[in-house]
Amino acid sequence: MDRRTYLGTVGIAGLTSVAGCLDGTVGGGDTGNGNSNTGSPNAVLEPPETDLSEASHPSYGDEFPAVSVPDPLTGETISTDQFEDERVMLLTFFYTNCPDGVCPLLIERLRYVQSAAAENGYSDEAAFLAMTFDPERDSPDAIRTFGTQRGVDLDAGNFHFLRPESYETAKQIVADTYGLPLKKEYDHDYDNLEYKFPHLPYIFLVNKRGYLERVYLQGSRMDMTRLANDFETVVNG
Repeated sequence: MDRRTYLGTVGIAGLTSVAGCLDGTVGGGDTGNGNSNTGSPNAVLEPPETDLSEASHPSYGDEFPAVSVPDPLTGETISTDQFEDERVMLLTFFYTNCPDGVCPLLIERLRYVQSAAAENGYSDEAAFLAMTFDPERDSPDAIRTFGTQRGVDLDAGNFHFLRPESYETAKQIVADTYGLPLKKEYDHDYDNLEYKFPHLPYIFLVNKRGYLERVYLQGSRMDMTRLANDFETVVNG
């Protein structure tokens, strides 16, 4: 069974009945994916406990796919591979109208690691990317407000909110490039929201060589200290 087929069988089914973020429906826990017995020459961290290497998204030790997306707050285009050889990267996907609080928690976890990097003197070796898949409603002002409310330091120069030009482009990136199911779901019973997005709340940790170290699952139960410690370990290489 190939990786895309695997996630299709266990992930898409969960999307049909859940309106907001899917809180770790694939795999369970924040252990990421990989092989519990064999390390990777491309990774700094040891293999995670849970092996999800057949999932459609990139796995432990895989080269992380590169995309380029505008940052509406700085006016520049950010490419995920521009940080290679210089910075360790955390990347997640969100939308500001997230109804169940998981997307704010994802941003707060990136902000937590951003603060830890500043406190421990490796901000220049860190990059934090958060991409909306709802550019129709997530205007630059909405994104700026959302980030400020989460405590993100937008002046640090290492945190970028990304906004694709359209939902179609966002879906191509999330679903096709990164293998995560994403569905725009319309329902008139959504408390004045025209639509919502069932989606998987993941955070990707990518090392300086551009290879994946971890995929953290279950945003609302993710251990922030563990995330920060893993990040620092990868920075120190």
